[in-house]
Amino acid sequence: MAIIRFAQHTGTEQDVPLTEGSSLMDLARAHNVPGIDGDCGGSCACGTCHVIVDAAWAAKLGPRNEEEERMLSMTPECHPNSRLACQILATAALDGLRVQIPEHQF
Repeated sequence: MAIIRFAQHTGTEQDVPLTEGSSLMDLARAHNVPGIDGDCGGSCACGTCHVIVDAAWAAKLGPRNEEEERMLSMTPECHPNSRLACQILATAALDGLRVQIPEHQF
């Protein structure tokens, strides 16, 4: 079974089954991953699905889009590998992807 691993700032990790074509935000919400709120429903308008992608995976995801860049620029916890989970579509190539959830969403 393909998975996405969500890691909390406390070190707790939760593996979620990967469903191709779903966003990481949708997968996290469907499996009650704490810290992924997705208040805007995935329209890249709130930033409450902020994740930090492990460096080894960052290049495989490609760059942030303009809207994502704008939303992430407002958070004090933005890192070079920060992304919005609503903007990452799950594919089989992402099996084993690990993302860190920051302590605070904005």
